[in-house]
Amino acid sequence: MIKTAEAKIGIVVARFNEVITSRLASGAKNILIRRGVKPENIIEIEVPGAFETPFAAQLLIDNKKVHGVVALGAVIRGSTDHYDYVCSSTASGLMNVQLSRSVPVCFGILTCDTMEQAIDRAGGKLGNKGSDVADSLLEMILLRSSLLGNLSL
Repeated sequence: MIKTAEAKIGIVVARFNEVITSRLASGAKNILIRRGVKPENIIEIEVPGAFETPFAAQLLIDNKKVHGVVALGAVIRGSTDHYDYVCSSTASGLMNVQLSRSVPVCFGILTCDTMEQAIDRAGGKLGNKGSDVADSLLEMILLRSSLLGNLSL
């Protein structure tokens, strides 16, 4: 079974709404390190927006052989349907990556109506969802490892 210190973790961070996503990324990295993941085993990459996170997650799994990926972003509702398309497509894309690769990909894309809601969830009064998602990822990596009995990808 994998030990947390051995885990190789990918973090995909959308730059769009960077004031939010940078806080999510800090929260994710901090909790991973506090839980024992070695900093050198954390690979962080940036993409333009949430919509691009599934492709980047797939690249990390296929080419960097990470044991799991945290996808982080912030989509704030506007006055058009764009929000709905981005949120739905991103969620489906991330789910498809984890199921097709059998490697956990945890959804840390905030889908909020307002910037205030996003701030509250990125280290504000509702905590840091980046930290929460990173914790979930470690749990899923350990679950996968316990069921498979090894680190094989």
